[in-house]
Amino acid sequence: MTAEGAPRVGLIGAGAIAAAHLDAWQALGAECVISSRTRPTALAERFGVEIADDADALIDRVDIVGILAPTPTHLDLALRAMARGRHVVCEKPLALTAHDAQRLADAADAAGVRMFPAHVVRYFAAYRRIQQAVVAGGIGALQTLRLSRAGAGPTTAWFYDENAGGGLIRDLLIHDLDQALWLAGPVTTVSARQDPPSVGGRLSAPVTAAVELTHASGVTSRIDGGWLGEGVPFRTTIEAVGTAGALAHDSLAHDSAAATAGASGDSASDAAPADPGYLPPQTDDHPYRAQIADFAEAIRTGRDARVTPADGVAAVAVVDAAYASLAADGAPVSV
Repeated sequence: MTAEGAPRVGLIGAGAIAAAHLDAWQALGAECVISSRTRPTALAERFGVEIADDADALIDRVDIVGILAPTPTHLDLALRAMARGRHVVCEKPLALTAHDAQRLADAADAAGVRMFPAHVVRYFAAYRRIQQAVVAGGIGALQTLRLSRAGAGPTTAWFYDENAGGGLIRDLLIHDLDQALWLAGPVTTVSARQDPPSVGGRLSAPVTAAVELTHASGVTSRIDGGWLGEGVPFRTTIEAVGTAGALAHDSLAHDSAAATAGASGDSASDAAPADPGYLPPQTDDHPYRAQIADFAEAIRTGRDARVTPADGVAAVAVVDAAYASLAADGAPVSV
């Protein structure tokens, strides 16, 4: 901690999501430092932060490590940080497999530190309102969920390589798989289809996927998504149907053009992810700031955050089952 009691935070990775994390931590008064394989000079200057020489040098300087680097790096970086007594915020998915995600959860427990999977959609106000209403019985007993998420798609090649930790379901649809788990509880079976199928594990836009879930509660969920090519606006939808009513939200019907102010408070673009074509966009309810504030308060008080390590593991387990279903031509796979 700094002399003023603010956390010292190091972010590893300087991709599209890094600006949102930096903005959120600086809104709490955190002292930040960043590190990346490529020296992120423009990002450092934009937020007025230092650049560490490498990941180990960064870990030495901070209390909390944010892992924003590509998915295949998460396991190693998180284990290194936790072994040195650092709390960890890790972008989704926690790891490439549920087995490795559980390794991280177990390592955090063994080291006596906290680990937080960054499933930011739990912090979007519209999704939170629906979850609260479902839990309160506002639509009776939940019966079905329908969620979708689609946009232009990322421009970095590894996202399209399922063998290198990318993949439409693993990287994009996991947001809504986590929502389904949050709203309807544990999943028993998963079936998935992708069009066109990957060739040797590689995808090219446009590509779409659909994942169907059966929950232990009897609820069924359908998640659709796509990376649709340049110029396609980002859109998400959710519909929850119960025995006594339904709730729905469509991001395009709720114009979020007046997005959050950045660290300087001057403009939405200060805090917005750099590529809104595939990342959940900033909205005027400050979801990225709300997420980080929740994590910071959980560290301070010892309480659970809205998303727990077990939630992160469960989401990856459903992703694992979805890819097993794709390999089995869409046949249902048990979780």
